[in-house]
Amino acid sequence: MPDRKVGAALVVGGGIAGMQAALDLAESGIKVYLVDKSPVIGGAMAQLDKTFPTNDCAMCTLAPRMVDCGRHINIEKLTYSEVIGIQGTPGRFQAQIRKKARSIDPDKCTGCEECTQNCLVRYKVYPPAEVTEPELSPEDRLKVEDIINLHRGKEAPLIGVLQDINDEFRYLPAPILRYVSRDLNIPLAHILKVCTFYSLFSLKPRGKHLITVCQGTTCFVRGVERIMEELEKALGIKPGEVTEDGKFSLETVRCIGCCALAPCIRIDQDVHAKVRPARVRDVLTRY
Repeated sequence: MPDRKVGAALVVGGGIAGMQAALDLAESGIKVYLVDKSPVIGGAMAQLDKTFPTNDCAMCTLAPRMVDCGRHINIEKLTYSEVIGIQGTPGRFQAQIRKKARSIDPDKCTGCEECTQNCLVRYKVYPPAEVTEPELSPEDRLKVEDIINLHRGKEAPLIGVLQDINDEFRYLPAPILRYVSRDLNIPLAHILKVCTFYSLFSLKPRGKHLITVCQGTTCFVRGVERIMEELEKALGIKPGEVTEDGKFSLETVRCIGCCALAPCIRIDQDVHAKVRPARVRDVLTRY
């Protein structure tokens, strides 16, 4: 008797064509093994912006199929794998597939890329440097300890700690960041990534009052450059600097979110709308 045919299919390649073929087969009730040599499905189309000749968004076409392939009960994805041999007869093939080691647990992966940044194969690992006790004055140490204790019971205390330190000292001093790293057992590199990502934080001293000038399109069209020139004359500083008395810092931002009230500047948490160059000095005297 001839061998009984197997109700399963093997699709090689997880690009747009492979995903559509897998979906069509899976919708027919056939078990599908979708094999791709890359760590994820999507193929070259995931690297495109538009498609020819319709000029459609590539990701808009690709994303629904990726989601359907990921959820379909009849599709088993074998990514980071290669077909190294096929044998058998039509209707009853046996495929030999080599699945490469990922060195991670896929069930626990969140896509944070920490493993990539700390890969022992790509990067040479140096012995940890000797960690010295951060030099803090007794007053500063007490303030920092109070802030850390205020947030210690929270699940993710880092942002709250940095916000309070930034408010207390008007910037994030390097010794204090090292102290936070030691106390919360968070790598200093991770803390610095957070500090440099958010414009709220500063690694350089700021003045008592932070002046933020909106550089958005609407404010630019309505003459924010003249307001900036007037601020520079009145304060005697350039963007990114602090006045000699430590009262004011001058910075720029892409958008404040008040386009209807342009041109705008923000001093601390106060937004001043429809500012004119002649009014700049009057606004400053309030602070």
